[in-house]
Amino acid sequence: MLVEDNPGDVKVIYEMLNDDEEHKYYISNSNRLDESIKKLITEKFDIILLDLGLPDSDGMDTFDIMKYNAPKIPIIVLTGFKEDILEVCTVGKGAKDYLVKDELKKTLLINSIHEALQA
Repeated sequence: MLVEDNPGDVKVIYEMLNDDEEHKYYISNSNRLDESIKKLITEKFDIILLDLGLPDSDGMDTFDIMKYNAPKIPIIVLTGFKEDILEVCTVGKGAKDYLVKDELKKTLLINSIHEALQA
């Protein structure tokens, strides 16, 4: 599941994952935290790519709420904020990775996903 409200970022992430010749991804996008939590009830997900800045939630609250609702699903934080304190906090609370969208490359994203799924 991709939880991201910026259409440009959604497009870039879709393109990166669809460009992976070795793996196929089914991507379900939600642009709000409440919508993504509802999807957790009706759909099965292997991983969550989570933006921390959403219309209905922001910062660590976003991560905490998602982790509470999906405790067994690996979460990779995708954010526009390069803040060491957020990185330390989210990883310390169980995020599998913390990726800054401006620095995101296809190989970094794919490697992060596969490492999170193998952990």
